Amino acid sequence: MTKELKQDYTLRITQANKTQLVTILYEMILIYLDEARNALEVDEKAEYKNAIRKIRGCMNELTDSLHLEYELAQNLLQLYLYINKELVHASIHYDKESLAHVEKIIRPLKEAYSKLEMQDTSGPVMANTQTVYAGLTYGRNTLTENITDPSANRGFFV
Repeated sequence: MTKELKQDYTLRITQANKTQLVTILYEMILIYLDEARNALEVDEKAEYKNAIRKIRGCMNELTDSLHLEYELAQNLLQLYLYINKELVHASIHYDKESLAHVEKIIRPLKEAYSKLEMQDTSGPVMANTQTVYAGLTYGRNTLTENITDPSANRGFFV
């Protein structure tokens, strides 16, 4: 993931509600799947393993956030456990097919959560974060983002 993309995701995470956080994790998984496939094509096994590790980290976050008292969460848990099994297989055998199975599951889930975002009117999960205004000033060929009150205490509350 590029530095700019990491900054974009960091900004989105600080401003996201619960549904948007799930969507962001799915998007990150898809990015890491692409990185894993690209690393496999150029035979960079260390980069491949690193991408798989990052996908598993995202999957752990998704699994930990499930409220298992609901039937839907239990169904998602079964999908997540299957994905984890496929990732272990992909990591050991350097298997593109397992990565394709993971993508076939994650892509529709991401699309479903993207639609749910429109219905979720709750506020951001993180409170007391800096407000970022984009588009107020422009540099040569770049957009500059301004942060309000950068010297203030930015303790994060969840």
